[in-house]
Amino acid sequence: MNKLFPIGEVTRASGLKGAVSVRPLSRYFEDYIHSHQLHIGLTDKSSIKLQLNKMIGSGKKSSFIFEGIKDRDGAETIIGKKIFALVDELDSIHFVSSDLIGYGVFTDEGMHIGKLGDILWLPANDAYVINDGNREFLIPIIPEIVKSIDYSQRAVLITPMEGLLD
Repeated sequence: MNKLFPIGEVTRASGLKGAVSVRPLSRYFEDYIHSHQLHIGLTDKSSIKLQLNKMIGSGKKSSFIFEGIKDRDGAETIIGKKIFALVDELDSIHFVSSDLIGYGVFTDEGMHIGKLGDILWLPANDAYVINDGNREFLIPIIPEIVKSIDYSQRAVLITPMEGLLD
C-alpha cells in the first residue's frame, strides 16, 4: 500500500517565472523531491499530482519550478500547500514521521520505556527523544535499534543496545 508523505511546504513565490521556495518537512526532502512521484495540496486527500521541472540553486537558497506554474501569480496560488511524496509502507521515511509523537516506546521484550516526545534531525542519524516522566532518552533511529511501528497500538518497538537506557 502506497501513502502520500509530506516532505515540504511551499513558503513563498520567488521571481517572476513561477519559482517557489519550499521549507523541508523531512530530512529526506532533497532525495525524494527528485526521485518520487509528487503531489501538492493542503492535505494528502485533497492533493493533486505535481511534476518538478527544475531546481535552481542549492541548500536553503533553492527555488523550485513545477510543471504548470508559469508565472508569479501561479506560484502564489500554491503558497502554504504541502508537497507530498508517494512512498510505500516499508519506506524508512515512516520512522521519522511527526505522526509518531505521543506513541509509546517498548522494547522487543515488552518493557515500556516511555512516550515519544520529539524527533531530532542529527548529522549522523535521526533520534527519538523518549520521556518516561523522570528522564529523557535519545534513541538513534537506526535499523539495529528501531524494529517496527505498530500504528493500531500507537507503539514503536525497539531492541535497545547495552547502555542505551541507563
